[in-house]
Amino acid sequence: MASEKSSLAPLIGVPIGPYRIDPKSAGSTDSLHLSVIVPTYRESKNIAEMVRRLTELLDRAFPHRYEIIVVDDNSPDRTWELAHRLTADYPSLRVMRREHERGLSTAVIRGWQAARGDILAVIDADLQHPPEVTLDLCKVMDRGADIAVATRYIEGGGVSDWSIFRRFISRGAQLIGLVVLPGVVGRVTDPMSGYFMVRRSAIQGVDLHPLGYKILIEVLGRGQCRWIGEVPYVFRERDHGESKVTRTVYVDYLRHLLRLRFSALPISRFVRFAAVGCSGVVVDMGLLFLLSDPTMLGWGLTRSKLIASEVALINNFVWNDAWTFGDISARQLGAKDRLRRFAKFQLICLAGLVLNTVLLNLQFNLLGMNRYVANAVAIIVVTGWNFWLNLKLSWRVADPARKP
Repeated sequence: MASEKSSLAPLIGVPIGPYRIDPKSAGSTDSLHLSVIVPTYRESKNIAEMVRRLTELLDRAFPHRYEIIVVDDNSPDRTWELAHRLTADYPSLRVMRREHERGLSTAVIRGWQAARGDILAVIDADLQHPPEVTLDLCKVMDRGADIAVATRYIEGGGVSDWSIFRRFISRGAQLIGLVVLPGVVGRVTDPMSGYFMVRRSAIQGVDLHPLGYKILIEVLGRGQCRWIGEVPYVFRERDHGESKVTRTVYVDYLRHLLRLRFSALPISRFVRFAAVGCSGVVVDMGLLFLLSDPTMLGWGLTRSKLIASEVALINNFVWNDAWTFGDISARQLGAKDRLRRFAKFQLICLAGLVLNTVLLNLQFNLLGMNRYVANAVAIIVVTGWNFWLNLKLSWRVADPARKP
């Protein structure tokens, strides 16, 4: 027994802190090409066969350049212990036992945090994901993809003996994802796939906030995945163990979509834009008083208003350029770029003024709303209009590699 224990690789310590993948240390001597994470919970009847088949494949393709990391959530059937025993026969196998965290997505990320590979992968332990497809995914990655996804929904893929109801639920979940988060879910044919590879550089340094089982949409939503490749596979029914798919999985999926949707909204930037707008109101009102009031300069109201409005607009542009959109302006410092942004800002705000007038009249004259309430509604709508168009046009990020 003592000699058996001494031949086993030690269990991997569970990383703590934020779910963030760090870059590999420069000049690291234990760098590998591929790290495959196998998250497990009550998979004692499948784990040995999964490790055997995966090892046979990867030994031929990447001898001594890969690792398999089993991350087990302290299974009552002691899956982690069985996997640990296998390390005596499979030197590329490492095992992590999590006793204080639960969930497939977080298990995958903790495994990636402990991984040494340039390419990070995930595959289920129940053999419903055929291990042989791993090599096809590797080929896509070797051609330069940032992420390679095994999908059931392109030619050559399929879902085995699924019932019509199960097919409907799966496709319905995908359709909901396309409605809620089209810029993420729409990038792949199988956003609920749990079988994929991603380049470490595409997700390193990013704070991930996983929820439930669907780790792929988190990676697509927060990572820097420019080139996405897909490989077909046929989803197989499990021979041993019980399915983990419950109603909670779909609820978590919906919550995850909404979390990504709201995190994608530039709320903090909008708050800064609104604050700058308030400063513009102060400038406009103050200058109008200074120019037109009989106790001050006493100029004509129209001339005073035009000057006050233009100075307020310049005030707003300067603050927005330096603060609200300062990170974008820093990439476009030339005088021509700044003048171009200012011209667009002027036109958008002018269009906003027209829209404000139209909305005010529609609400007051046609709907009979109180003029001040109508004006407040018009201001809110036009503020959103001005912000969104300026974000997309005046301070557009001309960087095709940015996140979707």
